[in-house]
Amino acid sequence: MASPNSSVTLRFLAAPTDVLMQGNRGVGGGRVLEWIDKAAYACAVQWARTYCVTAYVGHIHFTRPIPSGHIVEVRSRIAMTGRSSMHIVNEVLSADPREGKFTRACDCLVIFVAKDPDSGKAMPVPSYEPDTPEEIRIHNAALSRIDLRKAIEAEMEQQTYDGPSDAPRLITRFLAKPTDVNWGGKVHGGTAMEWIDEAGAACTMEWSGEHTVAVYAGGIRFYQPIQIGDLIEVDARLMRTDGRGMQMSIHVRSGNPKGGRSELETAIHATVSYVAVDIDGNPLPARQFIPVTEEDKRLAEHAQILRELRAEYTPLPLIPQVTQQRID
Repeated sequence: MASPNSSVTLRFLAAPTDVLMQGNRGVGGGRVLEWIDKAAYACAVQWARTYCVTAYVGHIHFTRPIPSGHIVEVRSRIAMTGRSSMHIVNEVLSADPREGKFTRACDCLVIFVAKDPDSGKAMPVPSYEPDTPEEIRIHNAALSRIDLRKAIEAEMEQQTYDGPSDAPRLITRFLAKPTDVNWGGKVHGGTAMEWIDEAGAACTMEWSGEHTVAVYAGGIRFYQPIQIGDLIEVDARLMRTDGRGMQMSIHVRSGNPKGGRSELETAIHATVSYVAVDIDGNPLPARQFIPVTEEDKRLAEHAQILRELRAEYTPLPLIPQVTQQRID
């Protein structure tokens, strides 16, 4: 059998329906994450030759908005493999078709796990061996993030979110629709990431009174699949503010609607940072949140620890500094 390809590139036009709300200057962060998840899924399945599921999305940097009408390229490539996992580096670029110059809008790391389509158990994948200097650089950058990811996961697992709180919070509930299905019959990971961004944006806009955009997500962790017809609860809560940023904790819970809210279990947990912007897209000072309750103080400290962990581990950059590229 021939060696599988280690990269995928998707190219398409950003549509007006990709913009989250009227007045926004570009495509919503959740829609960009949906594009990334689709490209990374294609890359993972191409490599593993079996159904794969999203396990983790992290180190997401939104560097600029993507206007409707731009040509978009989503480039996904294998960085390293484990026994059943594939670490995939993703880069989103766009260009005004009248000018033809691609510039980067977002980059991130996605981890997929190969699954047996019948049993649902993890399956081994072919080992990826980097060869060129660029492949080795990306492999080393992915390796440098493993300890950071474990430290962040350990810190997040210690937190609870059920005590008295005065924090700005937004909870939405709805049923997972058949149109949300992926190729394995579960809710598409990219669709769930759109839910996360919509809730985070709505909560921060209500708090700030301004348009807000996602600028960074330290990690989105997938704990269990979401079934079509599940009752979904998306719980967005402000943890901390600084000069411009608003750091959110967002949980997606799911379960059989017959059991009610009490039986919902955490399916996804994300931490996402937003900034308020003016009509020209320039960042605005954040309305400050001062925690008062013990839980709010603890979660504000938790948010600060997450920031400090990223500085402590200083992972290598996945993608080099952006350069403009002509449309071929």
